[in-house]
Amino acid sequence: MSTINKKTKDSIGLRELLAFPPAQQQERGYADTLREILQQPVTWAGTADLLRDPQVQQQLQAALTPLPDHIVLTGSGSSMYIGECLAPGLQLGLGVPTQAIAAGTLLTHWRSVLPAGAGLLISLARSGDSPESCGVVSRLLADAPDYRHLVITCNANGKLATSYRDDPRVTVLVLDERTNDRSLVMTSSFTNLLLAGAGLVQREGDDITSAVSQLARNVQRVFDEQADALATIARSDFSAVVYLGSGGALGAAHESALKMLEMTGGAVVTMAETYLGLRHGPMSSLDDKTLVVGFLSPDPAVRAYEYDLLRELSRKQLGMTRVLVGEGIASEVLGPHDVPVELPGLGAIDDALPLLADVAVGQLLAFFRCLELGGKPDTPSQGVLTRVVEHFPMHQEGA
Repeated sequence: MSTINKKTKDSIGLRELLAFPPAQQQERGYADTLREILQQPVTWAGTADLLRDPQVQQQLQAALTPLPDHIVLTGSGSSMYIGECLAPGLQLGLGVPTQAIAAGTLLTHWRSVLPAGAGLLISLARSGDSPESCGVVSRLLADAPDYRHLVITCNANGKLATSYRDDPRVTVLVLDERTNDRSLVMTSSFTNLLLAGAGLVQREGDDITSAVSQLARNVQRVFDEQADALATIARSDFSAVVYLGSGGALGAAHESALKMLEMTGGAVVTMAETYLGLRHGPMSSLDDKTLVVGFLSPDPAVRAYEYDLLRELSRKQLGMTRVLVGEGIASEVLGPHDVPVELPGLGAIDDALPLLADVAVGQLLAFFRCLELGGKPDTPSQGVLTRVVEHFPMHQEGA
């Protein structure tokens, strides 16, 4: 029997986990994942500094000049969900139709899903070595020559970063090496790629350093003051989790659901849905062993719809404990055992940045649940998954 099905005898908190010597952390299988989750506030500051670098700003503006007819964000797995987080904000900020399309879908169906015209394909990748990464770019360079390409990656030595150096249609932005997570699951790589993509929108008078500093303080406070409360929730008796998000936060919900699924080896059933979409069938699956995690919108009009749904769940007595993430969370939507994660000041940030905090909360819940079930967060799937997807052949169209 896999150890993922055995509960740990010592359900301990964050400080105790950090107190173990590095060798014991490695032996227990959580050293890389915990370090990479907790390093995020510091690495966000580094990515913000990178985005302010004049050479990088010139690169990004060149990639957007002239403005494309369409922007397509692509990636696989977690990287695809970064695109979902980014698409609404980029479309609003740049005034260009923007959508996220999975790299696998582009690889197999690009003719029917890729918008026609002079577009920009933004490839998001931790390693840049997954087969789809270069497969999509190479195919579109050959068969959709009107598209320009922007690669944002955490790995300077990956194939995606190195294969197109001589092609003027491809711009590459490489993030700090610390963001190239060693753990199987993406954590700091996800949030830093998301932050870098959000940097494509340059608003007059914006100070990204100030916004990121405020975000980092909020999330560091969550790590310092609420990690143990989230650990307690992760140790409770649930068998399923539903993650709720509106707009770009649906991408954060998808990512958080994937983290829980990956880190528990499927022992916890997960679902990501919009607040309004939950009513159309998925609500029927919520029972008294379903944890509800809600990422709340800073937009008052959107928040009103979200609160309506939460009140309905209370009225129908659906779901168990709730974890709600946002600023100014109304007490009326919280039960006595629910956990509010307050993020003061983030409601004023009108882009994808608050989603970084949502994802960090999802990471902690999955991390602690993995430990509770006796798993190893650094290698949670018992060899089923690998950090980089195994090689598979690129098949020719019509073959």
